[in-house]
Amino acid sequence: MTGRGGLDLMQLRTFLAVYRAGSVTAAARLVGLSQPTVTTQLQELEKRLGRQLFERLPRGVAPTMAAEELAGRLAGPLDALEAIVGGGVDAPAAQPPVQLAGPAEMLGALALPALAPLLGRGVRLTVTTGLAEDLLTGLRAGQYDLVISTVRPRGRAVRAEPLMDEEFVLVAAPAVAAGIDPIELRFAGTESSSIPLVSYAADLPILRRYWRHVFGVRLDAEPAVVVADLRAVAALVAAGGGVSVLPRYLVAAQLDSGALVALLEPEEAPINTAFLARRVGSPALAHVDLVHEALLAAGRRW
Repeated sequence: MTGRGGLDLMQLRTFLAVYRAGSVTAAARLVGLSQPTVTTQLQELEKRLGRQLFERLPRGVAPTMAAEELAGRLAGPLDALEAIVGGGVDAPAAQPPVQLAGPAEMLGALALPALAPLLGRGVRLTVTTGLAEDLLTGLRAGQYDLVISTVRPRGRAVRAEPLMDEEFVLVAAPAVAAGIDPIELRFAGTESSSIPLVSYAADLPILRRYWRHVFGVRLDAEPAVVVADLRAVAALVAAGGGVSVLPRYLVAAQLDSGALVALLEPEEAPINTAFLARRVGSPALAHVDLVHEALLAAGRRW
């Protein structure tokens, strides 16, 4: 079927799917075509328009300015047509599970409890945990609808909004804290100190940020324990295994109960901003919008 100006309606539908999914592979699943067919339709559309629509990336594609302009003109009319052809404007569209991804600790302690009320409204979730850069790559490739990222997303294919500021606090169990000289803290983890450090990663990313911000020095030390789960770090520290730097939201209950104590309370504690990221031009799905708005609203309270 050919539209005005010699443009093929199927090619336009396929283009919009690629634009929204961020990858040819994901778009092929959305429109029920093979990947080579989607690629061919895009090439034919680019030839007719005389403009490149996507930049090919190692994983996925990024829209050019020409694609942004075309998608802006097409999205409304094509979505309306799909609604009519797909069963009438009054037929409720089936909503797939919302693909949500982010750091395990933030999802478990903050995001998922905030989304619990939506489950009674029929919202379904598929939740993936992982490292920020890997999850953002998946977002661009169409694997996820929303990603909570502790790294600020870059690039035109992703729109990111500040979600919350996580404050970091240096903590230990009360018995361990009682034996620590505050002056010795800046030397923790070195040969001259007996204070063991518990870290999320071998390169001490959170600890180094804290030492640089609070003590004004580079932390050059070896961790006593490395465990890639902040909840496990908190449990080990609470059991007397050493000291660590953790997000305050994660240890708030332990600080309130006295299971952990803050070794320092600097005037300006180091913080890190978490972002809620979404693909530019992603499909207008009601349940994704509900989760997006619920997370932003909860973030203003966190």
